Amino acid sequence: MKTDRKRLTWLWLAICLLGTQVVSAQVDETTGLKRLLERITDSTAYVDALNRLAMISYETSADTTFYYAVRARKIADRLDYDKGKADALNNLGVVYDIKGNQQLALKYYNDAHQAYTQLDDSANQVQTAMNIGGVYKQLGKDQRSLEHFKSALKIGHQLSNDSILSLVMYNYLLLFPDRIPHGEKQRYIQEAKAIATRYNDVRVLIALDHLSATELIEQGNRQRGVALWDSVINRAIQKQLYYVSMDMLVGIADYFAPDHGDRAVAYYRRGLEIARGHQYLFYSQLFARKLFDLHTAHNEQQEAATYSQLLIRLFDEQERLDNSAGIDYLDYAIKEQQLERLAERSRYQTFFLALAVLGCVLAAGIIVVIRRTLKISRQLNAQIVEQNQQMQITLNVLEQSQAENGRMMRIVAHDLRNPIGAIGSAASLILDADNLPTNEQKMLELIHKSATDSLELVNDLLHTHKHTDDMPKDTVDLDRLLLYCIDQMSTKAAAKNQLITLHSQPCAITANREKLWCVFNNLIGNAVKFSPHGERISVSLEANLDYVHISVQDRGIGIPQHLHTKVFDMLTPAQRPGTAGEQPFGLGLAISKQIVEAHGGRMWFESDPERTRGTTFVVELPR
Repeated sequence: MKTDRKRLTWLWLAICLLGTQVVSAQVDETTGLKRLLERITDSTAYVDALNRLAMISYETSADTTFYYAVRARKIADRLDYDKGKADALNNLGVVYDIKGNQQLALKYYNDAHQAYTQLDDSANQVQTAMNIGGVYKQLGKDQRSLEHFKSALKIGHQLSNDSILSLVMYNYLLLFPDRIPHGEKQRYIQEAKAIATRYNDVRVLIALDHLSATELIEQGNRQRGVALWDSVINRAIQKQLYYVSMDMLVGIADYFAPDHGDRAVAYYRRGLEIARGHQYLFYSQLFARKLFDLHTAHNEQQEAATYSQLLIRLFDEQERLDNSAGIDYLDYAIKEQQLERLAERSRYQTFFLALAVLGCVLAAGIIVVIRRTLKISRQLNAQIVEQNQQMQITLNVLEQSQAENGRMMRIVAHDLRNPIGAIGSAASLILDADNLPTNEQKMLELIHKSATDSLELVNDLLHTHKHTDDMPKDTVDLDRLLLYCIDQMSTKAAAKNQLITLHSQPCAITANREKLWCVFNNLIGNAVKFSPHGERISVSLEANLDYVHISVQDRGIGIPQHLHTKVFDMLTPAQRPGTAGEQPFGLGLAISKQIVEAHGGRMWFESDPERTRGTTFVVELPR
C-alpha cells in the first residue's frame, strides 16, 4: 500500500511539473542554464535560473533540486525578491513530497501558496492548491484534498490563460475517480482535452487518453481499452515522456498479471529497461520487485533469482546515494523553523525597543512642555492675581456706586409715585363728570393713560433696583395665584374681545407671592398686549415631583428669530408696540427673569412666526 501511494505521488508530480519538453531537451536546458549562471549579472534572473534548475532536476535527483532551491531561496531572501522566494518554497515542497515527508511538503506548499496569493499570481495559486490537495490525498484526508482541488478548479476557471485547468481536471479525475458519475466522467475528460488541445499540452493529452483507456475497461470494453492504453504508452515513449510512461507501464502490467503473466512480464521488463536507462531508481526497484514477485508466484526460480540479485544491487545503490548525499532534510527544516522563531523574536524585540525609544522621546517632550507650561502658568497666575485685585477694587467701587444709584432711584421713584398717582386720579375724577366737551374728554383720557403708564414704569424701576436674594418666602398656592392674575387681566382682555383660559391643578411651593404675581402678571399682560382681537390665551400649570411648569401661550405676532437673544435684556431693543398700540417699556421680561432665577428656576420662550403664530413663555420653578 505504501508503494502504491508513493507511485501515485510520483505520477501526479510527473504530470504536474514536467513540461512538454522531452528528456533530451531537459538535459540541454539544464546544461544551458548551468552555463548561463556564470554569465548572469541580474540577481533576480539568477534566482529564476536556480529555481528553474531545481524544478527540472527533481526527476533525476531530489538532492539536486534541494540544493538549487535552497540557494535560490537564500539569494531571494537577501534581495527581498518575493517571486523567487515563492518559487523556491514550491520547489522545497516538491523535494519533501518526493522524500515522503508529507507534513513538511504541506508546510512548504502552503507557504508558497500564500506567497503566490499575495503576489496575485493566479496560475501558481492553482498549481500550489493542486499540490496541497495531492498531499492531503496521500495522507488519506480526502475532504481536505477535495477542498483544495475545488479551490484550484474555481480559480482556474477564472484565468484568461487557462492552460493549467486541464492539468487540474486530470489530477482530480486521477485521484477521485469515484467522485464523478460514470456518465459525467467522459464529459470532464473531453472538456480537459479541449483545453489541452488548445494549448498543445502533449503531456496532459497523453495522460487523459490513459484515463479514457481505464474508463473503457471499467465499462467492459476491454479490447478497446487495452488497445488505447498500449497506444498511450507508445506515444509517451515516442515523445520521450519516459517518466510519465512509468506508471502507465506498471498499471497495464498489473492489469494483465493475474491472468496473462507473459504479457505482464513483457510490460514490466519494458518499464525496467526504460527506468534503468534513465536512472529512475525508484521505478527500477518497483519493476524489479514486480518481476521478482511474479516469477516467484509462477515458481520460476531462476528468473526470480535474477531479479532478486538485481533488487539487492538497486537497494545497495540507493543506500550509497543516500549516504553520499550528506543532506539532512529534516535538520534543514528544523533549523529553518528555529531561524523563523529567532527572526520573529528579533522583530518583537525591535518593535518593543522602538516603542521604548519613542516613549522616552515622548516623555522628554512632555517634560519640556510641562516645564514651559508651568513657567507660563506662573506668569499668568501672577497676572491674574494682579488683575483680580484691580477688578476687586473696581467691583467694590461699582457696588458702592450701584448701591448709591439704587438708593437714589428708589427715592426718586417713590417721590414720583405720589404726584403721578394724583394726576391720574384727578384725570379720572374729571372724566367721571357729565357733559364734557369732546376735545377735553380726549385730552383727559390721554392724561389719564400717560399717568397710568408712568406709574407702571416707576413700579418697574423699583422692582429693578430691589434685591431678590433676601426676599421673604412663604407657601404660595400657584393655582389660586394664577387665577387671581387672570381675573386682574380679564378687563384688558375683554376690551380686545380675548378669552383667557386656565388649565391648572392645586400646587403649593415656597416662594415670594408678590414677586411671582409680578412675573405672571407681566407674562399674561404681554400675551394680551401682543395678541389681536378675538384670540384665545392659554395658561397652564403642570407639576411633577421636582419642578412646576407654568406656560402662557398666545396666538399673537410672535418674536422674530433675530430678536430671540435680546428679549430678556434690560431696556431691550426688542420692545414693540402691542396690537392695539400699547406702549412697551422693555423692563418687564428682564425683571421677571431675575425673579424666577432668584427662586432657583428657569424661564424661556418658544416662538417661530415663520411657521406658526404666537409665542409660549415657560416658567420652571423648583418644588
